[in-house]
Amino acid sequence: MFNKVLVANRGAVAARVLRALNAMKIPAVAVYSEADAGAPYLEMASETYAIGPAPARESYLNQELIVDVLRKSKADGLHPGYGFLSENSAFAQKVIDAGSHFIGPSPKWIDAMGHKTRARDIAAQYGMPMSEGSAVLPDDNDAILAAARKIGFPVLVKPAGGGGGIGMLPAKDESELLGAVERSRSMASRGFGTAEVYLEKLIERPRHVEFQILGDTHGSAMHLFERDCSTQRRNQKVIEEAPGPLIPRDKAVAVADQIAGIMRSMGYDNIGTVEMLLGADGTFSFLEMNTRLQVEHGVTEEVTGVDLVRAQIRSAAGEKLADILPGKPEIKGHAIQARVYAEDPKNFFPSPGKLTVFRPPQGEGIRVDTGYAEGRDVTPHYDPMIAKVIVRGATREAAIDQLITALEAFEIQGLKNNIPAVINILRSEPFRAGRVHTGIISEVTGRKA
Repeated sequence: MFNKVLVANRGAVAARVLRALNAMKIPAVAVYSEADAGAPYLEMASETYAIGPAPARESYLNQELIVDVLRKSKADGLHPGYGFLSENSAFAQKVIDAGSHFIGPSPKWIDAMGHKTRARDIAAQYGMPMSEGSAVLPDDNDAILAAARKIGFPVLVKPAGGGGGIGMLPAKDESELLGAVERSRSMASRGFGTAEVYLEKLIERPRHVEFQILGDTHGSAMHLFERDCSTQRRNQKVIEEAPGPLIPRDKAVAVADQIAGIMRSMGYDNIGTVEMLLGADGTFSFLEMNTRLQVEHGVTEEVTGVDLVRAQIRSAAGEKLADILPGKPEIKGHAIQARVYAEDPKNFFPSPGKLTVFRPPQGEGIRVDTGYAEGRDVTPHYDPMIAKVIVRGATREAAIDQLITALEAFEIQGLKNNIPAVINILRSEPFRAGRVHTGIISEVTGRKA
């Protein structure tokens, strides 16, 4: 097991990993930018290091600074959390070259699955369910149009080098295609440093269902079932739940078993999530793979009883899955998570400011993951998510009701937040009935989201 682990992240992400390290009695190192000096999560670490100004590119994304702290602290493990450098294969290799362990998949898997068209090619080779798609589009309008015609309209233009919904643009016919490709390339270049884009068949009103995977360095891989992450605005998740509503259990488990088998065949060696789209016809199609811990991992933990962060750390330390999870995980009850953002509930735009009052709900069955405290500033430098509220109930209906009660008890003053909008969604008839899809927020609110 590791002697000391550096957590290369901030806020709630760092706090979550630090909590696991503390439970495992592994000394932990935390880093912080000028904006995070004095942040609550720093108290959970045995050592802390300042790493620069508030902008992420000058601190949390500064690879040389992070590696320098790794060497100074003599940590033999680095956990990247999620976001920032968690899916950067070059950074993972630098950690290894510095004589430490990267707590995540091998750099080769981060690199392979981080490029969307390469990931599709690899997944297809192993028999992953797949929708129609293209290769990276050339700089030739006729070839672009030909690729779209081969797939069939409507299509979705997607950046090949990144995720998070950035640059994803639909085109319902040829008149919209070339403009969508041009805009997507521009956004991809700014967001991911590469203008490569490709096409996928656009599945209308799909559900976004993802499967939690855990592998080890001994050739084993397993799944911990699925999560539904369909409730989104601007392709960013707002509400996640496990298990997925209105999905027959035998079908969900069969797809999960198939994915786990593919991961074993590939030799995938740590935590990961295979994201799928579920069409109205009941067909699952591969979307992408995230080679890291997910923001929504907590709902899986709540229904399976498995601490995914601790399992990930143990796998990275070389332990076998059979020892990490000796029993076959089972789903018990239903868990739902709401992301609480500092944003205007009317238009979902970020709303930074000072948390003059910040009192998360408490009680049995309620879990709040946050990196903030009363009096702290929510700056425009980072993601505006300020907390995750997770509840577990015996049934989905009970979990929804408990989440509404918990959100109503969440006291936040000093800035706008999305709690009113989330409660409206949870109370809506389509959501309560389980008829979720990626456009449900627009459907419920009557506003583009």
